[in-house]
Amino acid sequence: MNTFQEVPANKNSLANRKPIYGVGINDADYVVNQIINGKRVMCPYYAKWSSMITRCYSPKYHEKRPTYIDCSVTKEWLTFTNFRVWMEKQDWQGKDLDKDILFHGNKVYSAMACVFVSSEINKLLNSNDSARGEYKLGVYFKKENNKFLARCSDGAGKRIHLDYYKNEDEAHEAYKKYKYKLISDIASQQTEPLKSAMLNHVILEY
Repeated sequence: MNTFQEVPANKNSLANRKPIYGVGINDADYVVNQIINGKRVMCPYYAKWSSMITRCYSPKYHEKRPTYIDCSVTKEWLTFTNFRVWMEKQDWQGKDLDKDILFHGNKVYSAMACVFVSSEINKLLNSNDSARGEYKLGVYFKKENNKFLARCSDGAGKRIHLDYYKNEDEAHEAYKKYKYKLISDIASQQTEPLKSAMLNHVILEY
């Protein structure tokens, strides 16, 4: 198993560091990327931090995910070790860093707004159902039977086909009802503040 270990960085390594995307400062006194048994291994704290910086400040990333164009990182977290101190106190292993579940519509990564959540919850609240084309959320028109299909993602990569309806509004209401119950059921299993944030998301979105 290739486990990351903190190896002190030498003076040349420290001197050659440049701000990531012109803003992110890696002030770690150890090497954050290492080759162990022939494989590159990254510090888990640095991996989360650098990914956050990339989402907010990488032009190439914005070409693929334009919804992040207006996002930013609070000044304190532009310095790696400040972010690490916060992350060490969180339940983060195997989870995603989220900026807008606690505060709906938030675009700034900060200690006040961020929380680590499972990938299932992250996908459930930010599903690809929004990529619906010309029809309402969760609605797909089927030419073969001239009806509207209500479909919903369960957050675990599975798409649930609910039923066919004569019009778009009926299909959309069926989607909302299913998604509301799905999120509410999962929220009831969470601790605060995530539980309340998920229920609030349900109220605002569905």
